[in-house]
Amino acid sequence: MKSAEIRQKFLDFFEKKSHMIVPSAPMVIKGDPTLMFTNAGMNQFKDIILGNVRPKATRVADSQKCLRVSGKHNDLEEVGHDTYHHTMFEMLGNWSFGDYFKKEAIAYAWEFLTEEMKLDKERLYATVFEGSKEDHLDADTEALTFWSDYLPRERILFGNKKDNFWEMGDMGPCGPCSEIHIDLRPEEERKLKPGCELVNKDHPLVIEIWNLVFMQYNRKADGSLENLPNHHVDTGMGFERLCMAVQGKRSNYDTDVFTPILEEISELSGIRYGKDEKADIAMRVVADHLRTIAFSITDGQLPSNVKAGYVIRRILRRAVRYAYTFLGQKEAFMFRLVPVLIEVMGQHYPELSNQRVLIERVIQEEEQAFFKTLDKGIKLLDRIIAKTKEEDYVTVPGNVAFELYDTYGFPLDLTELILRENGLVVNRREFKAEMEAQKERSRSAAAVDTDDWVELIADDTQEFVGYDYTETEVRIARYRRIITKGKTFYQLVFNITPFYGEGGGQVGDSGYLVSDVEKIRIIDTQKENGLTVHITDKLPGDLTQTFTARVDTERRTAIANNHTATHLLHHALREVLGTHVEQKGSFVSNDYLRFDFSHFQKVTNEELDKVAAIVNRRIRENSLLEENRSIPIGEAKKMGAMAIFGEKYGDLVRVVKFGESVELCGGTHAHATGQLGFFKIVSESSVAAGIRRIEAITAAKAEEYILNHFHMFNEVENMFKSNRGVLENIRSLLEENVELKKDIEKFENESLKIAKNGLKNSKRVVRDINFISKNLSFPSTKVKDLAFQLKGEVDRLVLIIGGVYNGKPHLTVMISESLVKEYDLHAGQIVKDAAQEMKGGGGGQPFFATAGGSDPDGVEHAIQRAERLILDKIKVDLV
Repeated sequence: MKSAEIRQKFLDFFEKKSHMIVPSAPMVIKGDPTLMFTNAGMNQFKDIILGNVRPKATRVADSQKCLRVSGKHNDLEEVGHDTYHHTMFEMLGNWSFGDYFKKEAIAYAWEFLTEEMKLDKERLYATVFEGSKEDHLDADTEALTFWSDYLPRERILFGNKKDNFWEMGDMGPCGPCSEIHIDLRPEEERKLKPGCELVNKDHPLVIEIWNLVFMQYNRKADGSLENLPNHHVDTGMGFERLCMAVQGKRSNYDTDVFTPILEEISELSGIRYGKDEKADIAMRVVADHLRTIAFSITDGQLPSNVKAGYVIRRILRRAVRYAYTFLGQKEAFMFRLVPVLIEVMGQHYPELSNQRVLIERVIQEEEQAFFKTLDKGIKLLDRIIAKTKEEDYVTVPGNVAFELYDTYGFPLDLTELILRENGLVVNRREFKAEMEAQKERSRSAAAVDTDDWVELIADDTQEFVGYDYTETEVRIARYRRIITKGKTFYQLVFNITPFYGEGGGQVGDSGYLVSDVEKIRIIDTQKENGLTVHITDKLPGDLTQTFTARVDTERRTAIANNHTATHLLHHALREVLGTHVEQKGSFVSNDYLRFDFSHFQKVTNEELDKVAAIVNRRIRENSLLEENRSIPIGEAKKMGAMAIFGEKYGDLVRVVKFGESVELCGGTHAHATGQLGFFKIVSESSVAAGIRRIEAITAAKAEEYILNHFHMFNEVENMFKSNRGVLENIRSLLEENVELKKDIEKFENESLKIAKNGLKNSKRVVRDINFISKNLSFPSTKVKDLAFQLKGEVDRLVLIIGGVYNGKPHLTVMISESLVKEYDLHAGQIVKDAAQEMKGGGGGQPFFATAGGSDPDGVEHAIQRAERLILDKIKVDLV
């Protein structure tokens, strides 16, 4: 069976078992502060398991894109070095939300593996939870009993908490799990040692392929466990590992999921896969990381220096580093692998084909940028190597290696590889200490201490009424305290709320919680696990009373105007630039809007004018808001609604329409486009390869912007008294300025000639050295020209020039090369020391250096100090 057929057979099998087949959620998570990436199949069902959302179906199956490169579930360092770990992988899963439990889950798994996939029953093993004294949990004898219907007792093994108790995080749903392992070793090896001795021992051919998790507990903040009201089944089977087992391969990378990509890497590098272990590891790293990067880009996450973007950039750089070191790739090449990736996975994931050009351009630009970093890092390393050898050391300090890593993105293993070639090593202990110190700083900066939720209302379902109302009576359903960066805040959940929680690029509402006796500021509103959470810095005195929740309507209106403008802007960009334009991100606040979109060149001023004109025409048309709050997504797409790829949409969606603009959106909007008043683009820039950004303002902010510019224009106009017009006056002024600059240049050049002759005449001969020092008020660039002219005309020269130009002091030292060698002089060190007299600093080469400062009165002292330093060095008294 080919991999595509295996995936489809899984989905078809569970569809026959009355499971709803759902699409993969985006791999990059938006709107969940606890996770950056989908690291398990259960992430998209977390709200159901937590009890915050009712399931649309009690039985579900899917193939979920997952990424494990950070946090508790981190497989990055194993990737490439073994044959079964991946960063991005597919997780085949079937789910029961309060429906069937252990018995059926085990039965379905056994039937699929042995009857549908035809795997050898004699090679299968199961593990069950052995219990935990610290959690007061007994062994899972229930799962053991059910497995006994299919497997002999010797192939049912007990596993510890690490292997057989699955937790989503430090808090939240959890439960015992039952893993299914398969022994893929040759028959002769199996006879020598039973597979039961190799389960969970990291043997590359005795591997876990399916994990059946039985969610029955909730982990509280204090570490204790409580029973979930409903028991759920959460299973996850590694698609790549299943393909390896079904196709009879000894490595995931030998399956048709990877072989076409590896063959293309071999073709591009000229190195055959399977001939050299180091090259093989590099090829596996590149093949794996390519998938991660490509799918992240399609989900809207570009490489960057912050959060999820930084993780993706690290992964890409790790691949580039392996290709550079072991495959001889000195220029961008990974982007050339995108077509073969589309051949392998594009049928099931059409977003790869739809965004091919963007994926290729982003990867190529990132590769090229890192190759420059590599080149810079290697040059720095060459200097470090030379200095270390000069000092007769063999160990490079850990802080030096860490600076290469932290500042230039230069990986430690590459640093060590290059150093080894030169007989040197890194002090790893110091490097680790630097790394740990940085992690501790990050942990301290991000540390959040969170209490358990305190329930006040048993039925904690929440209704959002913010589309229709900005004020309503509410009760507090639950609350908890959080401490972040030493400050205490409170999160409140109401039974009903008019507040919009941050999401979809739109900031959260602010406002007040009002009672008869107090008024508490709601600082921000966020969404967490499907609930709207209101942030305050104090708790009400009486938590059980009825309050009035009141949104800041002035701020809400400004936000709604800007959000509406993003829709009109999106439509206008597609009209002017073409239908290839797709939204790649947005930020909407009360002050301004930011809109990122796919486009492969700078938007011209003429195009921006057209876009703005279209948006303002739509505003003047005063199109009314038309919305469908809960329609099937298929029907919404038939209406032509634009969806943002990478966003998670349910079966029922909200459609927002203003004239010809139709989009899926959950944000708040103007009641009519006329409410926006006026739309003004304030900037257009590049975010990444193929991604442009427009920032704009509307309504009062746009009016304020226009008025400020008119006032500025009027002030400029009033500066001129002629009738020629402002532009003509400015042109004339600029022309006059150019001519004056030419005259000044001529004057300065003539003055320079006079100054040079004066300096030559003022030289002193100290021993056989021509010594010139002077206070001159010239621009530093002119002084440099003067110094180099004198160097060419006066032998054995020491030149010291200080001065003040436009209020800024400067100091220049020029020394003939022969004197530098003879007396071990260094102009850079001299100016650095002497510049302290004018409260400044500087540096340069041994024969020429400059310095600046902030104290003009110290120039004369700086000149004298430079003289003294040089004369001391050549052993001459000042007398």
